Amino acid sequence: MIEAATDSSSGSFTTADAWLLVAVAVFIALSAFLALAETGLTRTSRVKAVALEEQGKRGAPALLRLMEHPERTLNPVLFLLLLCNTVAATLVGVVAAHAFGPLGVAIATAFEVVVIFVVAEAMPKTWAVQHSERAALIAAPVVSALVRFPPLRWISGGLIAVSNFILPGKGIKQGPYVSEQELLAMADAAAQEEVIERDERTLIHSIIDFGDTVVREVMVPRPDMVAVESTAKIADVIEIAIAAGFSRIPVYGQGIDDILGVIFVKDLVKAEREGRTHDPVSTIMRDASFVPETKRVSELMREMQARKSHLAIVVDEYGGTAGLVTLEDVIEELVGEIEDEYDVAESPVERLPGGDVRVTSRMALDEVNDLLGASLPEGDWDTVGGLVYGLLGHVPIEGEAVETDGYRLTAERVQGRRIGRVRLTKRSPPDAAEPSAEPDPATSSSKRT
Repeated sequence: MIEAATDSSSGSFTTADAWLLVAVAVFIALSAFLALAETGLTRTSRVKAVALEEQGKRGAPALLRLMEHPERTLNPVLFLLLLCNTVAATLVGVVAAHAFGPLGVAIATAFEVVVIFVVAEAMPKTWAVQHSERAALIAAPVVSALVRFPPLRWISGGLIAVSNFILPGKGIKQGPYVSEQELLAMADAAAQEEVIERDERTLIHSIIDFGDTVVREVMVPRPDMVAVESTAKIADVIEIAIAAGFSRIPVYGQGIDDILGVIFVKDLVKAEREGRTHDPVSTIMRDASFVPETKRVSELMREMQARKSHLAIVVDEYGGTAGLVTLEDVIEELVGEIEDEYDVAESPVERLPGGDVRVTSRMALDEVNDLLGASLPEGDWDTVGGLVYGLLGHVPIEGEAVETDGYRLTAERVQGRRIGRVRLTKRSPPDAAEPSAEPDPATSSSKRT
C-alpha cells in the first residue's frame, strides 16, 4: 500500500505543476530577452548611440541614457538574467521530480542544459551579435525602466560591493568601461580590415598617447637651448638668430636659470631698421611664459592657443631652467616630425648591417621599445641615453656599453658629458643544447667594455 501511494504521488501531474511550467516559460522568455539586451548593450558604444539618436531611431534616447552610465545598466541586467535562469531551472526540477520521481532529476538536467542554453542563451545572443544596433534599440526602453527600479539597483549594487570586498584591489567600482588598450586594438583591427587608412591609425595612436605625455618628454633640453644675454647688442643677436635659424630666442640675466624674457626675430629686424643696432637686446624683449616639466602637453597646447604663444620656458621642481618647449614640439607629438629648411636632416633611427640599430640618445624609451619590440627597463629616465646613464651609474666614455634585457647598448659620439648616439645590439641567447661550462677568467668580461 505504501509503495502504491508513493508511485501514485510521484507519477501524478497536477494543476499546480501546469502553472509552474507556465512560470518556467515566462522566466525563460525573460531570460532570453535579458540575454539579448546584455549582448546588444555591450556591443553598442556611446558614439554609436549618439549617431542613432541623430538618425531619429526609436528607442535611441533611452539607449543613449543607458550608455552614459553603463555600470548602472549592465549589473542589474546580469543579476536579473542569472535570477531568471536559476528560478526556471529550479522550477523545472520541482515539476520533473513530482511527475517522474528520481528519473525527473535526469530529465530536468537535460531540459536545463538543452532548452535553457539554446533558447535563453545561444539563440538571443547570436541574434544580438548579428543585429547589435536593433537589439540595443529594442532592449533600451525596457532596460531603462528596469534599472530605475530602486530595489533592483540596491540588490545588484550590494552584491557588487560584496564581490569587491572579497577581491580587494581588484574590484571595479564604476563597472564596465572601455580602456585605452581596447581603443587601440579597435584602431588596429580597423586598419587591418581597411576600414581606416594606416595614417589614420597612426594618428589615433598619437592622439591617445598625447593625453599621457608630459612637457619633459617633448622639450628641448637645457644643453640644446640657444639663449642670449640680456646685455648683448641687437646686431650681435641678429647674427646668432640667423646662424641658429630660430624665430624666438630666450634672454637670460645672471645665467641660464635666470630667464628674463624672449626676443623675436621680427623685433630685432625692426630695431635694426630703426638704427638701434647697439642697444641691448633687453630693450625689445617680450615676457616669457614658464611651465613645469610635469605639465601635460594637451593642457599646454590649449594654454598656448589661448595666449597666442609659441614658446614657453620649462622649469624643474627647484625653479631652474630645464629646457624650452615650442608649439611645434607639441604638435609634432600628434602628426610626427615637422622639418623646415633650417632643420638638420639627421635620421633618429639608423639600421646597420647585421641587425644593429643606432638611435639618437634623446629618443624616447617607449619609442625604442616599440621599434625593437623589446622591454627595456623604465625608471627615472625618459630617453635611451638616460637608460645608459642609469645602468652605468657614471658618465660613459665613447664606446662604453652596458647590457640589459637581451640588448647591448653602446654609447657613441660622446661629447663632454653628453651621449650623441646609442647603438643597440641584440644579444643571442645561449645555446641550451650546449653543456654549461665554467667561464674562463681570461675571456670573461663584465657588462662594461
